[in-house]
Amino acid sequence: MQSPLFAYTEVQTQDRYALQNGQLLRVALTGQDDVLARKGAMVAYQGLMEFDGEYRSSGQRRARAHTGEGLDLMRVSGQGTVYLANLAQYVHVVDVDRDGLTVDSAYVLAMDSTLHHEVVAVDSQYGISGTGKYQLIITGTGKVALMTSGQPLMMRVTPDTYVSADADAIVAWSSSLRVQMQAQTYSSPVRRRRGSTGEGWELSFLGQGFALVQPSEMMPPQGAEIGAGMAAQFGMGQHGAHGQNRGNAWS
Repeated sequence: MQSPLFAYTEVQTQDRYALQNGQLLRVALTGQDDVLARKGAMVAYQGLMEFDGEYRSSGQRRARAHTGEGLDLMRVSGQGTVYLANLAQYVHVVDVDRDGLTVDSAYVLAMDSTLHHEVVAVDSQYGISGTGKYQLIITGTGKVALMTSGQPLMMRVTPDTYVSADADAIVAWSSSLRVQMQAQTYSSPVRRRRGSTGEGWELSFLGQGFALVQPSEMMPPQGAEIGAGMAAQFGMGQHGAHGQNRGNAWS
């Protein structure tokens, strides 16, 4: 059999994490170094591998129930190679250092099992109930694989140059940064969007570090609804995240 498909062979590398291509992650395991991956993210594997549900502490369960933020993970162990992907999202491997990484859990594909993660709150400067944003802070030393809808933009934040990003487009940032959440509006009811621009909540970052932004304010198909109106804008309905996207319908 002959086909151009045979050009898409396995990546030959000694690295633990390697991109098979821009949308497929290859993780090599030696039997002593488990990896935590997004549930259902395995697309193929070689060798003797085991997949187990990852235990969540009572604190993590309470945080998930209260905030909706958290990771649904499986533990991958054994000797061999596992390939991970999620809805053909672009994959990026990040080294987490002592400063830590703050990230939206929706964009985490995999991470070293030695890393620690917990839910933190990014509060609205207006102090309005329900307008804050919850994220995950990942600490320790290791690697985490993030996903974006399209090729992202990495923005440097310095004391002289602060960065603002749409709250639905920001993927991750250095945990050392100071963060403020605000609404772009001139009207007294801050829930109302600014004029007819469609711009709403944004995060402003100050300090020294980086902010990662994707070229999308939603993550299809979990976070998007075909059509127009409020349901489409906020990921409601059959195809939206709040509708659980039953049957992975996207047609």
